[in-house]
Amino acid sequence: MTEPSALVPAGHGPTTWFDGNVYTVKASAESTNGAMSVLESSILPGSGPPLHVHTQEDEAFYVLSGQLSFTVGDEQFLGKAGDFVLVPRGTPHCFKNISAHVAHTIFVYTPAGFEKFFQEAGDPAVPGMPVPKWGPAEFERAAEIAVRHGWEGPRTGQEAGR
Repeated sequence: MTEPSALVPAGHGPTTWFDGNVYTVKASAESTNGAMSVLESSILPGSGPPLHVHTQEDEAFYVLSGQLSFTVGDEQFLGKAGDFVLVPRGTPHCFKNISAHVAHTIFVYTPAGFEKFFQEAGDPAVPGMPVPKWGPAEFERAAEIAVRHGWEGPRTGQEAGR
């Protein structure tokens, strides 16, 4: 078996569409011996997950561009380019892109594994095509898959306030 490369070039890595957003896995459980996973994301204006909890991993965000409104536990704040946000496992949290432009972030999960949720629940990205926004059926399918990955949150679009 060959060792994974230390470099994942810009524009490379498994990329999925996920409810109107784009997620690219830059480091996975396989490439880090389970230590962490790293995803690059593009979050459309108005997009973001409902309040939820990760039971198996800590989650961190590094905002590259745009503005995301975060709720982490009892705190609410605006995350802007250069801001780092840490969400310890078991902490209720959510975020939403409140700007008029796409927000770009880096997500880090430790230990690794949650990247598999995005790959399983999302759709393979197709270059040159618009990213589809999900309807209720797609949201409910993703919520079912998320539970298998230690995610706790709304199970229907209606529960999520969509």
